[in-house]
Amino acid sequence: MSKVDLFAAIRRDSRAGMSVRALARQYRVSRRTVRSALQSAWPQSRKPLPPRPSKLDEFKPIIDGILRGDLDAPRKQRHTVKRIYDRLIAEHDMLDVSYAVVRAYVADRKPKIRAEAGRGPVDVFFPQTHRPGAEAEVDFGVVAVNLRGELVTCMLFALRLSFSGKTVHRIFISGGQEAFLEGHVHAFTTLGGVPTGKIRYDNLRAAVAQVLGFARQRVETARWTAFRSHFGIDAFYCQPGLQGAHEKGGVEGQIGWFRRNHLVPVPSLN
Repeated sequence: MSKVDLFAAIRRDSRAGMSVRALARQYRVSRRTVRSALQSAWPQSRKPLPPRPSKLDEFKPIIDGILRGDLDAPRKQRHTVKRIYDRLIAEHDMLDVSYAVVRAYVADRKPKIRAEAGRGPVDVFFPQTHRPGAEAEVDFGVVAVNLRGELVTCMLFALRLSFSGKTVHRIFISGGQEAFLEGHVHAFTTLGGVPTGKIRYDNLRAAVAQVLGFARQRVETARWTAFRSHFGIDAFYCQPGLQGAHEKGGVEGQIGWFRRNHLVPVPSLN
């Protein structure tokens, strides 16, 4: 795990009652590292390593094309990784790239290409039940205000408690990470605490750096991981696109209600 994830895990287990010595033993780090994590959710910055190019880079578009072509091929006549590897050598003069590298890339890209083509796994729906103060939903919505005679597009941040429906709103000039984090701080201050259960999110750039296939796993942005660790937020990420809209429909409907009831007609600010 990354150092930010390590710090988040240490802080989570510390809140559960583990001692510094137990944390150091569990995560195989020094006590100094544990104390540093408990003092701040954000580790000291280190010089980033330069990106490492891969010999497979020039062949990735070719592999993607083969995988897309397989979507309409008979099931028993689709490319295996070995067949893709052999074609790259015979038809595209690929050299010095191991079979393992090609296999790893195909394993990563194949489900993503199927998802992009709308051929992912069958959707299953479960009814939602919520406990008081346990779960919440977060989203941004587009709103417009008349600022000194000019129509300006802004972003409405909303955090909605799933049980009571109580919602905290705040309008920002953009939906960037600064607004995303400040909106949470404002909501927690207004509500007087942090939900004890999961908070549902879209795959916003402010929080998610990469969606990993069809699973719920996400590569989070480092600053969001540190922020979550500081407040003890348990994040739940919805499925990408319209498929995940039903998983946090409460806050999406609430944004529309707020817009119609509080921002019509378009408010004017001097």
